Parts: sequence; structure tokens; C-alpha cells
Amino acid sequence: MEFWQNIYSHFNPVAVELFGLKIHWYGITYVLALLLALMTAKWIVKKDKLPISEVKLDSYFVWVEIGVVLGARLGYVLFYSDHTSYYLSAPWQIFNPFSNGEFVGIRGMSYHGALIGFFIASYLFAKKHKFSLWFLLDLVAISVPLGYIFGRIGNFLNQELVGRATDVDWGIIVYDELRHPSQLYEAFLEGLLLFIVLYWWRTKTKFMGELAMLYGIGYGIARFVAEFWREPDIQIGYIAFDWLTMGQILSSAMIVLGAIGLFALSRNEKLRKNKKYWR
Repeated sequence: MEFWQNIYSHFNPVAVELFGLKIHWYGITYVLALLLALMTAKWIVKKDKLPISEVKLDSYFVWVEIGVVLGARLGYVLFYSDHTSYYLSAPWQIFNPFSNGEFVGIRGMSYHGALIGFFIASYLFAKKHKFSLWFLLDLVAISVPLGYIFGRIGNFLNQELVGRATDVDWGIIVYDELRHPSQLYEAFLEGLLLFIVLYWWRTKTKFMGELAMLYGIGYGIARFVAEFWREPDIQIGYIAFDWLTMGQILSSAMIVLGAIGLFALSRNEKLRKNKKYWR
């Protein structure tokens, strides 16, 4: 286990450097996450004969990616950053990838902010192209979790969102201390496990939007649990009780909103009648 525990000392987060531009493994895994989510969506569309063309699906994912990136960055600035007031006074710096003339990329992204950006992009796309918003949300709900696996592996390789101190044999040394590889726990809980549950349930749904709401509940639960192994953001710390984190508060909101949405949508007769596409 010694090699595993000291894996960061054997690993360079920079995959390759071209003409002075450093390409990190995190960026590569981020692209792989997007491609896997898109390929999963195309596979499900073909397998279940869903009413959306490949061209429209590609276009939708472009819209969504723009919304996700904008939302993730703005969400981090508003929810997590300790420089929020600076960014609000100089908003052009929010997406500035340079520091002192050196390209450093954009650091600091929020999942919950990405979710808000995703919803806005999906709503605008559905309205423009006359798709049911709930159809799109259901499709994404079942397609995206596998992408999280690469996303969380990217966090692991980038040595960020580290776990809490531990004495378990499979812990890894970060900042001279043995810690849980919490990013990998999240890859399993928020990625593989959530995909398996939603994929299994997709043919059992009774109304449009059901998968989307179950995704919100499932992700919220998985993230809430995973936060117990994840070190809280240093600039925020624990919100209350010496254990409650910002991630758990936002995840709790997802669970509650998902449950409310599930109840409300189940009572919508129109959504029940139009639910044909997973048969």
C-alpha cells in the first residue's frame, strides 16, 4: 500500500506542456467526462428509440456545456470563494485564465452552480427548439452520472477537494497527512451507483420528469454522505455542529426540491399521459 499512499509524489498533474501551455490531467478528464455523457445519451436514445435526432442532441449538449461552465464558475464565486467581493467589483476577472501574465487556467468550480446553469440552458434550448423540458432533463439525468466518474477522477488527479484525515490503509498522503481518497468515493456514489439506479428505473417511470427528480434526490443523498469523508472548503469550514458543510446544505436543498418536484409532477395528468418515450 505504500506506493498507493504516496501516489501524489509519483504523479505529475501536468499531462503535457506544449509551447509553454500546460495541459493538466484535470482538463483531459473533464473533456472525457463530457464525451462519455454525450455517448451515453446517444446510446440510450438509440436503444430506447427516443424522439430526438443526433444533430439536435449534439446541439443541446453544446448549449448545456456553456450553461454548465458559466454556472459552475459563477456558483463557486458566489457560494464558496473568499474573494467574492473582489470578483463582484471586477467581474471580468471571474473567467480570467491568466495570473501575472502566466496562463494558469480557471480554478474553482461549483457543482451546484453548474446545475443552475444547466437548468437555464436546458430551458432556453427546449423553448427555442420546441422540446419538452422534462424529456431533456430525464435524458440528461440518466446520461450524466457516468461522466462524474471522470470528473471526480480529475479532482483526484488534480489533488483538489481532498478527503479528511484518516488512519485507514487505503488513505493517501496529502499535505503530509493520510487522508481519505474522497474524490474516488464520490466517483462511485455520484457516478456509477447513481447511473445503475436510474438506468434500472428508467422503464418503470410513470410520468415525465420522474428521472430528473430522482436524480436530484439521488445525487443529493450521495453527495451528503460523501461529504463526511471530504475536507470542508478551507475558506468556509463547517457551517454548524462541527460537521455540517456547505455542500451538505446545498445537497439537502436538492433532496427537498427533488422530493417536492416528484410529488408535484406525479399529480400532473398531462405529464402522465405524455410519458411514452421510455417504453
